[in-house]
Amino acid sequence: MTVLTVVGARPQFIKVAAVSRCLRRVHREVLVHTGQHYDDGMSAVFFRELELPEPDEHLGVGSGTHAEQTARMLVGVEAAIARVKPDLVLVYGDTNSTLAGALAAAKLGVPIAHVEAGMRSHDARMPEEINRIVADRLSALLFCSSAASVANLRAEGITRGVHLVGDVMADVLRAAASNGHPRSARLGPLALQADRYVLATVHRAANTDEPGRLEAVVAALGRIPDVVVLPLHPRTKKSLAARGIATPANVRVLDPVGYRDMIALIQSARVVVTDSGGVQKEAYWLGVPCVTLRDETEWIETVETGWNRLVPADPDRIVDAIAHATRPSSHPPLYGDGHAAERIVEVLSERVR
Repeated sequence: MTVLTVVGARPQFIKVAAVSRCLRRVHREVLVHTGQHYDDGMSAVFFRELELPEPDEHLGVGSGTHAEQTARMLVGVEAAIARVKPDLVLVYGDTNSTLAGALAAAKLGVPIAHVEAGMRSHDARMPEEINRIVADRLSALLFCSSAASVANLRAEGITRGVHLVGDVMADVLRAAASNGHPRSARLGPLALQADRYVLATVHRAANTDEPGRLEAVVAALGRIPDVVVLPLHPRTKKSLAARGIATPANVRVLDPVGYRDMIALIQSARVVVTDSGGVQKEAYWLGVPCVTLRDETEWIETVETGWNRLVPADPDRIVDAIAHATRPSSHPPLYGDGHAAERIVEVLSERVR
């Protein structure tokens, strides 16, 4: 079987690291990088650290509006499919790269497999929600991380081709754990003390682009007595500059960090403050309390177990949530056992038997 895999954003590089390793043992994979994330800190470092194969094709779409990005991706992915003639197109998550890969394949009549299918925020204003719904509607194989995502699909009338496999990000973290979560030399000069700092990440458009929300988040971080470590997403950096928002004295701004650095930062933090779905899961797996800067989350189980708290962009509520973040006594296993990629490849292999 020839599988054409479409990736383009930081979280997808982490996910594909697990699946490609298993997939290439038994099938041919052609890896297409759309270039949605393109600089070293958002792309190349993940290929190096996670030992990803170099992309067979790099579309180099760069930044732009949702329409501009998706349009350029559609043209590039369509051309790649026409050249490769794959048996299946594999897409991940909920980015514009996911949408473009699914649309291009559907138009050309190529079956689609969607990893991380069925996730729902139930907020149609989120671009990610639109992307994941469209990808799920078009996919022949839907690989789900949790029972909740299976239930979401069932509620939408999607039951064929649905497989509960677990979360491939758990596979990558499990592999990293077996290597002792190596702490990089880059973090050494920060001289951070375990459980004495807060790790923050902010990148979603709802927090960076809507008037007042980014100001509220930064104001809250400035009121925390701890040191706050803030790896800065390019979108957030641009929004801060455009609005003339200065980061408070207790906030240490970093350039985007690679996977190993991020895991090390999460693991030693007192609490994580984020709007990232991936970081919510990683905080849970590493046993670190999380405050999510959103009104909803796709990863509802982390909230139900008490390890994650949803907080809107209100400085008082953010500060209170961080101050009272604790580690619950119970930490049940969530999102699989670290073997999701193997299950995905088994299902794919069934198609050619």
